[in-house]
Amino acid sequence: MRKLIITLIVMFVGAMSASAATLPTEVVNYIKKEQPSADIRFDGLITIRDNLYLPLFPAKILKPATISVKKSVPANKTLKDMPDILILNNDFVLLKIIEKDGKKSVLYQSDPFLEVKTGLLPQDLLVPKNLVVPENIKGIIGGLRITTEQDVLKVKSEYTKPVEEKTVHTEVKKDLVTTVPQLRNKNMYVITCHSKNVHVLPSGGARPEYALSLNSIPIDMKAYQNRFLMVTTFDFNAMNVISLADEAVIKCFEFDAQPEEIVIDEINRLAYVSAPNISSIYVIDLDKMQTKQKIQVNGRCTKLTLADKSTKLIYVDKLTNDVWSVELDNDYTIKEVGIFPNVSSIAYSQNKIYLASRTKNRIAIVDYATMTLADELEVSQKPVDMLVYFNNLYILSAENSTVQVLNTQTDKITATIKLNTNGFSTKMYKVPNSNLAIISDAKAGKYSVLNLDRKQVIKTLPIDIPVSELVITNKVKKIN
Repeated sequence: MRKLIITLIVMFVGAMSASAATLPTEVVNYIKKEQPSADIRFDGLITIRDNLYLPLFPAKILKPATISVKKSVPANKTLKDMPDILILNNDFVLLKIIEKDGKKSVLYQSDPFLEVKTGLLPQDLLVPKNLVVPENIKGIIGGLRITTEQDVLKVKSEYTKPVEEKTVHTEVKKDLVTTVPQLRNKNMYVITCHSKNVHVLPSGGARPEYALSLNSIPIDMKAYQNRFLMVTTFDFNAMNVISLADEAVIKCFEFDAQPEEIVIDEINRLAYVSAPNISSIYVIDLDKMQTKQKIQVNGRCTKLTLADKSTKLIYVDKLTNDVWSVELDNDYTIKEVGIFPNVSSIAYSQNKIYLASRTKNRIAIVDYATMTLADELEVSQKPVDMLVYFNNLYILSAENSTVQVLNTQTDKITATIKLNTNGFSTKMYKVPNSNLAIISDAKAGKYSVLNLDRKQVIKTLPIDIPVSELVITNKVKKIN
């Protein structure tokens, strides 16, 4: 009985470690040493050159001086050889996912290694859809739920239906609908104001190929590392994180109130999620996919803007028009910027805050050091968005579908770019790792591709879906 109790305690400790899903540093270091290009997802899934490995946490955690291979299948192999089973001398196990009869599984052993039989998968792991686990090692599943067809979000988009002859296809010249080279091998994820789906379009495509189904209409959406899509939706006090490789929800963050806007800090690998109804901003650790902190702010925060090398988070109170700055590197000190009418967009450059007023058709420039108004400029009617690119501020105005370029060193307008959409421009989206921006339009059924270096529209392309938010990522190899 005493031995049984001790065994149960050891297995309980192993289960607790598996529930944390974070591989020990020494295991990570071994994997990276043997396979430098290996990717270890926050939930424990390991990808090595298109091969997937599942980690098994041992029932008893050993602490050898150095990590080495204890046994493998085939025998006498290291991770460099990509074996089907690898057992380390601390009893951690790596199981390679293999294709068997058209289904994903792991290698069957008639007499499984003890380390495999007593190991446990991370309990928050998103495994490949319909993974088949051999009966004699079913214990590795623990309380983990195996992903099925019902968990995959992929559905047909309602915008893939045939459209009438008067669509944008007949309105846009053929030479304008060719794919922009910098957008090759990319996808656009689009949400609308009246669909519960995230619609997936290939770069240059006018219609979605398919959609990812959600439970309610999305509010905001951001991508992280071309791997995850974070989405907030109406009537849901949580944010879903979608794995783009699995096309399934891999994580759900629950909050005290309705979350709205999402801002990604790529430098520090953080996400900021606003909850204006409780005057809060949540900080998410994107490495661990855990809530790190809840910042209490003044007013109902909207127009969240990350600035000054991710050291400041600037926002406007949607009720009072009061603009505030949260200094992220100064113990979350909150500073008042001032009251500005109908702020439609916020930008930051050269230690100055730029505030666009949609109704006043003006840009207010605030000196951050003194929090005083340095200048105010008249711009084209209905400025709706701004984008900083090096020392230039691109100002999008909806009424006349124009983009004005302001030099942030001199605060002078240096160029005006006329868009070819002739509609009502809404937003600019920087294409990651490029000199391009995509400009959406609420009426035209088209979008513009802007070269930020040349300050020139290089393409006007059709799109058969109304855009309320858009995300551009590299195409991802699917697991399921």
